[in-house]
Amino acid sequence: QVQLVESGGGSVQAGGSLRLSCVASGYIYSSFCFGWFRQPPEKEREGIATIDNIGRTYYADSVKGRFTISQDNAKKTLYLEMNSLKPEDTAMYYCALRQFCVVTGGMDERVYKTWGQGTQVTVSS
Repeated sequence: QVQLVESGGGSVQAGGSLRLSCVASGYIYSSFCFGWFRQPPEKEREGIATIDNIGRTYYADSVKGRFTISQDNAKKTLYLEMNSLKPEDTAMYYCALRQFCVVTGGMDERVYKTWGQGTQVTVSS
């Protein structure tokens, strides 16, 4: 059984930075994808970044060039470095895991089977 716990959310001014963390417990198979999703108020949840076991990455256009996804496999920890934050980045952020996965481009939340509880990010202008 795998569990995910996010942390690092908070309130920042536009243009600021935050780093989110997601710690996994339990067994992770050798082939996997970790993803970051977010859900702004009154909007649908969207995938913004994903990384697989060998470090291949994908970013949504809305965050490309500003956010960086990374992982520490020894610590079973996923990170999202967020820079140049905008008010439209305000959302609940979730990490998620898909076992037996390779990053080929795009994200579909329906194939991510394990989810964290979420951490709130608020960006003020």
